[in-house]
Amino acid sequence: MKAKSLFITLLCLIAVFNTSAQTATSFEVEVYSEKMDRNIKNIIILPAGYNASDTVRYPVLYLLHGYGGNHTTWSQHTKKTLADEASKYKMIVVCPHGDNSWYWDSPANPKSQFETYVSKELTAYVDNAYHTVASPKGRAITGFSMGGHGGLWLGINHPDVFGACGSLSGGVDIRPFPNNWDMKNELGNYDENKEVWDNHTVMTQLDKIKPNTLSIIIDCGTEDFFYNVNIKLHEQMLEKRIQHDFIIRPGVHDHEYWNSAIDYQILFFSKFFDKK
Repeated sequence: MKAKSLFITLLCLIAVFNTSAQTATSFEVEVYSEKMDRNIKNIIILPAGYNASDTVRYPVLYLLHGYGGNHTTWSQHTKKTLADEASKYKMIVVCPHGDNSWYWDSPANPKSQFETYVSKELTAYVDNAYHTVASPKGRAITGFSMGGHGGLWLGINHPDVFGACGSLSGGVDIRPFPNNWDMKNELGNYDENKEVWDNHTVMTQLDKIKPNTLSIIIDCGTEDFFYNVNIKLHEQMLEKRIQHDFIIRPGVHDHEYWNSAIDYQILFFSKFFDKK
């Protein structure tokens, strides 16, 4: 870990761990990514009652932002009561910065390796720094839009890390949108790299899911521009007999929708954690 990241982390630990907080504690931490050779910012939310001197261990929910967002988007825009939710359900919440990466390890951009960052480097940091349930039974991941793709991508490809995953209005099939959201910066132009694009979309990953190994929840509004690809994903999961919760409600692709939708997913993940 770089010195800057270590210094910031130590300040946070001193501030948070001296006493048991009566309310949730939210703060920013930079974590060094060895694979990208740079520090990445993250928001960490510890629930009320968290105390480093206790033996209680907490499950962790990772929340991924969408295109154009950052590590503060969830707590400052999407769900301003996120700290209250962390306390209510007694879980640690981690919101990483993900650039506009779509949470892959980009084959075209060595500075965009966010699959490794989130699934290995960040989870290792969180488990070392805080009292967590350090197994798939204690980790869940979801997000909205680009982060919805990331939540399913990381969950499906890393079931040894995440036991549950979800998506809110996720771009679960990227191929209908070859010129949108800087994806060609990460994968190359679609026409010249169709196989790469095929290999980097959630829609083609379903055969990796082993029965009864991953708890999945998917949500999308009926007026969302990703609605059709979500319906297609749901239908393919039904054909393959992949267990999942699928929610559709009136709504568009915006923070108002995700502010409501995340309530259902947090409850879903809380029930998953209770089974540990």
